[in-house]
Amino acid sequence: MSMVEEGVQAHTQAARPAQERPEQDVLHAGHTPEEGPVAKVEGWTPDGDEPTLTEAAAPKGEGPVGPASEDAVIEAIATVHDPEIPVNIYELGLIYAIDLYDDGRVHIEMTLTAPNCPSAQELPIQVKDAVEKIPGVKSAEVDVVWDPPWDMSRMSDEARLALNMF
Repeated sequence: MSMVEEGVQAHTQAARPAQERPEQDVLHAGHTPEEGPVAKVEGWTPDGDEPTLTEAAAPKGEGPVGPASEDAVIEAIATVHDPEIPVNIYELGLIYAIDLYDDGRVHIEMTLTAPNCPSAQELPIQVKDAVEKIPGVKSAEVDVVWDPPWDMSRMSDEARLALNMF
C-alpha cells in the first residue's frame, strides 16, 4: 500500500460516518420554499418582546458565515442620520423592529418623526443601503409604519442629551 493510500485510509477511518454526525435543525441560504418556511434567526423590538434566536456554528477560520448579527445591523442603522436632527435614527427611536432570517434577509420596521417629514423618501433607502453592506446580508426590506406614532419618549438618553431635551 502506498503512502497516499495509507493516508486516505487513515483519514476515512478517523472521519465519523454521516449518520453519526449530529444534525442541526437550522435552515440555510440554499433552502427552497418547497422545503417549508424559512426560519427567523433573530428579531428585536424596542418594547422588549422576546427575540427568537437560531444560530448555526460558523466553520473555524472561514470568517463570518451565515446571517448577520443583530448588533451589526444596529451598528449599520446607527450610521444613518436625519438631516434635520444631529442624532442617528436608531438613537431617535425611529426603528421599531428588526427581523433577521437565516437566508440572509433582513426586515426592518421604522417610522419617521412626522408623516410630512421631508426625509420620508430618503431615510428608508439609506437604512436599506447601510444594512445591505453588512457581510451575510443578502437583502434588506424597510417598511415605514405609523403605528404606534413616534414620540420623544422613544429617544435614547444619548439622543435627549445631544438635543438638550430632558
